[in-house]
Amino acid sequence: MEPHLLRVLFADNAWLDAEPLDRWLGRHVPTPLIPRRLHPQPDDRVVLVIGPRQSGKSTLIWKLLAEADRPALYLNCEDPTIAAWLRSPALFLADVAALAPPEATLFFEECQALEEAGLFLKGLVDRRTGRALYATGSSSFHLEAKTRESLAGRALRHQLLPFSMAEIGATLSGPPLVREHKLRQELDRQLIFGGYPRVRGSGSPQQELATLVESFVVRDVSDRFQVRRVDAFRKVLALAASQIGNLVNFSEWATLAEVGGDTVAEYCRLLEETHVLRLVRPFVGGKRAEITSTPKAFFVDNGVRNQLFGGFVPFADRADRGALLENLVFTELIKHLNPLLDSVRYWRSRSGAEVDFVVEHQGRLIACEVKTGDARGHLGRSAHSFLDAYHPEALLVVHSGSKAEQAIGDTRVVFLGAHEVGVFLGEMVGEAPDG
Repeated sequence: MEPHLLRVLFADNAWLDAEPLDRWLGRHVPTPLIPRRLHPQPDDRVVLVIGPRQSGKSTLIWKLLAEADRPALYLNCEDPTIAAWLRSPALFLADVAALAPPEATLFFEECQALEEAGLFLKGLVDRRTGRALYATGSSSFHLEAKTRESLAGRALRHQLLPFSMAEIGATLSGPPLVREHKLRQELDRQLIFGGYPRVRGSGSPQQELATLVESFVVRDVSDRFQVRRVDAFRKVLALAASQIGNLVNFSEWATLAEVGGDTVAEYCRLLEETHVLRLVRPFVGGKRAEITSTPKAFFVDNGVRNQLFGGFVPFADRADRGALLENLVFTELIKHLNPLLDSVRYWRSRSGAEVDFVVEHQGRLIACEVKTGDARGHLGRSAHSFLDAYHPEALLVVHSGSKAEQAIGDTRVVFLGAHEVGVFLGEMVGEAPDG
């Protein structure tokens, strides 16, 4: 192995030289820590944790490694020296055998930076080394677009997004009324600043969000994706942020950003691949009276949206309360579903009837309406139209009032707060499985 490569490896893996293993592992786990779930690595696959930058992917794996208390070789794939080394699985494993004990886990950070990421990881899995393999990636597209072969059947994918209200709520204690008060305070914070770990732990969340957004635009867009019109990309981002929950008009965005419609579509694809926003498609259940094509745009994190448009005025004083609450409910839904198996859509008929979200989970339908006021006992005409047409298993009505429940036909209608959506959905569909 080249001396420069060894220097990099020893710098990133101090346990190879002198630092005690438990101390080295422990210093990568921040305190206080909001616990998150990740199943242990199976013998025959790589665990691939995918999500936006700074969502806690590395911390999740470091915590698992610290609990296992066994050696781990950390490999930062964005380091050019490491990336140049990670080309041949066979040669790499031969070097590792001379460097780390057989029980050492291999941890690949931001592996989408590798030229042949999927092919390289596939080669490691197929050689059945007996080593646990973990990898993080902030762009699922680049993991497979850069390889001639996919990781199908060889990777256990785990999506990790910014903190959900359920994860935050699990850390709160106290009598029921005290805990409920704390939850609503946390909800107000989540609506404005979002759930990125570093933002939540900062005394200056606005500055952290500004840094986060700028690093994405400059680093990921300009460098990794080689977007030439960064000014146009910023404009599309701002337009998406100003129109959350609205039908996307790509032609209008193209005109305002002074680029072609295909370019706007490509920008949106990049934003989806890097977990900044999601385009929500309409639910089509075979009814001819439904709109069938135009998506809506929602952000994966409220804080990022507010950094781009709207600012950090308290929720109670905002003119965009409805859109902001709807966006947060969307984030809570996607954080508790498997993106490979489940879907979140919206429903709108040509007659104007509309339901905010429709969750499809293994053949089951769960509808969701979002109201900023107290909606107990009041269902609009649109909700009744959807219930009559599709008979969903449940209808969630997110509102500001207290929790209540009733039945309409075979549908369970539940009125609840936005901070309760994740817990309720988890109880209905179970934990989002790794896929």
